[in-house]
Amino acid sequence: MPPKKSSPKSARKTPGRKRSVSVPKKKAVVPKKKAARKPSALTRRRRVLLKEVRRRAANFVPEAPKPHRLERHDGNPIIGPREGNYWEMKATFNPGAVYADHRVHLLYRAIGGDDVSVLGYAASDDGVTFDDRSHAPAFGPRSGQLKEEREEASANGTVSERKGPPIEARYFSGGGWNGGVEDPRLTLLGERVYLTYTAFDGWGSIRMAMSSIALEDFLNKRWKWRKPALISPPGEIHKNWVLFPEKINGKFAILHGITPSVLIEYRDSLEFDEDDFIRSPRPSNDRVKIREGVWDSWIRGVGPPPIRTDIGWLLFYHAMDLKDPNRYKLGAMILDLNDPSKVLYRTRSPILEPDFDYENNGFKSGVVYSCGAVVKEGELFVYYGGADSVTCVAMANLDTFLRQLTTYGVPKLEQEPITNRSPRNARS
Repeated sequence: MPPKKSSPKSARKTPGRKRSVSVPKKKAVVPKKKAARKPSALTRRRRVLLKEVRRRAANFVPEAPKPHRLERHDGNPIIGPREGNYWEMKATFNPGAVYADHRVHLLYRAIGGDDVSVLGYAASDDGVTFDDRSHAPAFGPRSGQLKEEREEASANGTVSERKGPPIEARYFSGGGWNGGVEDPRLTLLGERVYLTYTAFDGWGSIRMAMSSIALEDFLNKRWKWRKPALISPPGEIHKNWVLFPEKINGKFAILHGITPSVLIEYRDSLEFDEDDFIRSPRPSNDRVKIREGVWDSWIRGVGPPPIRTDIGWLLFYHAMDLKDPNRYKLGAMILDLNDPSKVLYRTRSPILEPDFDYENNGFKSGVVYSCGAVVKEGELFVYYGGADSVTCVAMANLDTFLRQLTTYGVPKLEQEPITNRSPRNARS
């Protein structure tokens, strides 16, 4: 039997095993790179703008809403100097105000040809038109007071023998080189009108004083004032003290400081003996309380006497911004009714700034300085001096003003640390 022929390897079959077939790999097709086109000028500009928009959006901080600002009267200034009256021919400004017998009554600071500060009287039915003006001062330095003050200063060794007032006295006086009655505040309390003011002797003594008059005599222009009492200590400089228009917890209340905290003097009587003074700390110029990063970084003092509202005492105050040091601005606070040392709200921004011509062209540029405010038929009237020269008024609806103040104000005044800085060129 012939032998079997062996089949070739390619023909052999292995049971249970599939035959593998090699498939040639295809070469990957690499797309050709297109030549990059340069962006047009318009495209580049769009990219730059988009980048700037994104940057600003990332850093955007929404501005806090501003409280209601006072609106100036179109007829400002409402009281100006009168050349025909020697005693008020140079300046008429910084009026105190009281609302009584359906009229607004002002006592404004007046400076005449003798450079003595006295107080003139004006009244209005509508709060803006003051046709009723006195032809003689309603109040002035009492006979011999300036001489007594100067003699006291000489005895204390605080007055030099050189002629003319010292530089410091000129700085504080606001223009009345020969002293007198400055920056009056009026408070109607019961049946008497109380007057607090700065008594300046024309030399170096700047003290707070108080007088009063019966309401009936005041309304009838019978200027029967009580003998003024000096209520701040000698040898110290004090300004901007105000009397509350009603008793608080059964006592008279005098506000004599607002920085770094509100200071109130409570008294059983408003009669002051010869050596009876209100002791009020006042920081020296090199220890001024500075609040960083706010519009009122340097609070100067109180404006008009407080006004009672349903939510608290409405108090206006003067302040300056160290970043804008030559402008005197006005802000507002709400104090607790039963404990006015507690500040409930304050404005985030000034409610009045010296932006108008009559607030910059005068004895001192960049000044709005308020000493009087009243509420008449639901409207708030704030009277102020412009540039230490003329009298002006700004107004607002009281309810709207308070609602926006409490909405956009800052709750609770925090005490700020003392900083060793002394702002310059500032009005006291």
